[in-house]
Amino acid sequence: MRKFFTSESVTEGHPDKVCDYISDSVLDAILEQDPNARVACETCANGNYVLVMGEVTTSANVDVENVVRNAIKEIGYDKDEYGFNYKTCQIDVKLKKQSSDIALGVDNSLETKGGEELGHGAGDQGMVFGYACDETDELMPMPIYYAHKLAKRLMEIRKNNEVSYLRPDGKTQVTIEYEDDKPLRVDTIVISTQHDEDVTHEQIEKDLKEKVINVVIPGNLIDENTKYFINPTGRFVIGGPEGDSGLTGRKIIVDTYGGYARHGGGAYSGKDYTKVDRSASYMARYIAKNIVDNKYARKCEIQISYAIGVAKPISVYVDTFGTNMIPENEIEKIILNNFDMTPDGIIKTLNLTAPIYKKTTNYGHFGKACLSWEKLTKLTSDFN
Repeated sequence: MRKFFTSESVTEGHPDKVCDYISDSVLDAILEQDPNARVACETCANGNYVLVMGEVTTSANVDVENVVRNAIKEIGYDKDEYGFNYKTCQIDVKLKKQSSDIALGVDNSLETKGGEELGHGAGDQGMVFGYACDETDELMPMPIYYAHKLAKRLMEIRKNNEVSYLRPDGKTQVTIEYEDDKPLRVDTIVISTQHDEDVTHEQIEKDLKEKVINVVIPGNLIDENTKYFINPTGRFVIGGPEGDSGLTGRKIIVDTYGGYARHGGGAYSGKDYTKVDRSASYMARYIAKNIVDNKYARKCEIQISYAIGVAKPISVYVDTFGTNMIPENEIEKIILNNFDMTPDGIIKTLNLTAPIYKKTTNYGHFGKACLSWEKLTKLTSDFN
């Protein structure tokens, strides 16, 4: 049986990703001074204007406006002709203190108040999902894996000036054809990249096939029937916040598994590690990846659910889609005996108090070797 699956990615100059990067830059700047800070930072951008808002409780003294300008500069919006420029954009900062009602449950869990020492409670109610599969070396689904690689390559050739006419905004999309649930070939590649006004469409097509697609996609996955759509509208000069408003947390499928696995609905960027919709999503990926790497299953999806102020998960669910090598109830036992899924356990295991969050923002929060939740470990399956 053959089927097709598509995932997309965006470059760091996409307006929503601009906002994600600003929010995570503010988070990192605060954590550098105060690892115990509580941060929920949201950003929106439109035209040459940025609004940073949210709730923060911290002893840190951070020049937020300067952090925002540096983040925009790092992305590459440094010319007035882009319609968005780190030097001239208007920035409003509206950050207030975190609700004391929320802090009651986060600082000390319900269990800790009852005498069981479990530390922090979950920062909110909700459920998260983690996923891994053996389609790529990084144990990520192939469509999102290559969509991210194409988007990242677009950024690289722009920043190293290999292709001088590129601008920061862009999107990629990859469709993989599967046969009997295994990736067979790349069926379709879509790339839309912002560019200078005077470059021809023919030049863009030539350069992107040569310097992006042929560099990223292995030749054995491409054939004479692979379809290419490069800037299919024919023109993409106006982009970034000048072309479309941006908002933190609006690319949650790009951030995770490209739609290949389920999503709990919570966004990540701008949130500190006590917010389990971020930290527990990282833990769920860590668990799922290690289940697959230890050959207990070829695919694994984990759901973990929480109640605000309660440390222990309300439920843990495992789905291996029929690819398990041992019974799923045994996999559940392995998970419960190897992984501490309380907020404090997650923070300690993954070292989440460190200012690491700018590294997560672009090209996916998963599948990057530099992130602690991507590390591999030998799991213990004998509990006698």
